[in-house]
Amino acid sequence: MMNKVMLIGRLTRDPDLRYTPSNIATVTFSIAVNRPFTNQNGVREADFINIIAWRKQAENVKKYITKGSLVAVEGRIQTRNYDDKDGKKVYVTEVVADNVQFLEPKGQRSMESNNNYEPSDNVQTTDVGEDPYIDFGQTVELSDDDIAF
Repeated sequence: MMNKVMLIGRLTRDPDLRYTPSNIATVTFSIAVNRPFTNQNGVREADFINIIAWRKQAENVKKYITKGSLVAVEGRIQTRNYDDKDGKKVYVTEVVADNVQFLEPKGQRSMESNNNYEPSDNVQTTDVGEDPYIDFGQTVELSDDDIAF
């Protein structure tokens, strides 16, 4: 089986860096990715995709990118659920980033989204080579009723 995601988009908000109780860095952010077609009104819609990264990569994301930055994300889809403060089950789908590439030099960012991306010699990459969930300790329990097929 394969679970592989590759996306290019712009951050919709500044990254949110936090640390687990065992002091492991984790960052969350979301990117807007244009759909490859326009709707019936001629407008190109976008999908807003939640991303999570861990450890040194998380710290680099927080340090080097901000809202509007163009990034490439390589990772995998992850689903999880939890009970909110009212006891209601909340389902989350997100991309766990294995690799985040910064596609624009920090000083040359444009807040406009377009498809005319210029290649950059200034690409910074971080790669997580180990399991990002070591020491995280949360398990998701699913019953047969939770599975759609």
